Amino acid sequence: MAKSKNTNNVTAKMYDTLLRPVITEKSMVSSEAGKVTFLVPLSASKDEVKAAVEAIFNVKVNKVNTIRQFGKEKRFKGMIGQRSDYKKAVVTLADGQNIDVTTGI
Repeated sequence: MAKSKNTNNVTAKMYDTLLRPVITEKSMVSSEAGKVTFLVPLSASKDEVKAAVEAIFNVKVNKVNTIRQFGKEKRFKGMIGQRSDYKKAVVTLADGQNIDVTTGI
């Protein structure tokens, strides 16, 4: 019996690890160099992000860098508010691998 090509088991937690892709000018330029940026939960680790990307998109990941951004204090009509903290993961793919984030999963 032949095994399927995708041997990774995709779980619901993996889909919860990758909240959404970050689509900005800077991330689109870096995607040409094989880097894809995702918004992830604050509690996500690099290993979890790597496993999720490899399982969901069926690609080989070389490296994962994470950036934690603290929310800014903003004013609106005299009221002081706070933006939420967030975390980004920049995933470097192996040579020849790519992910098209402009289409759905």
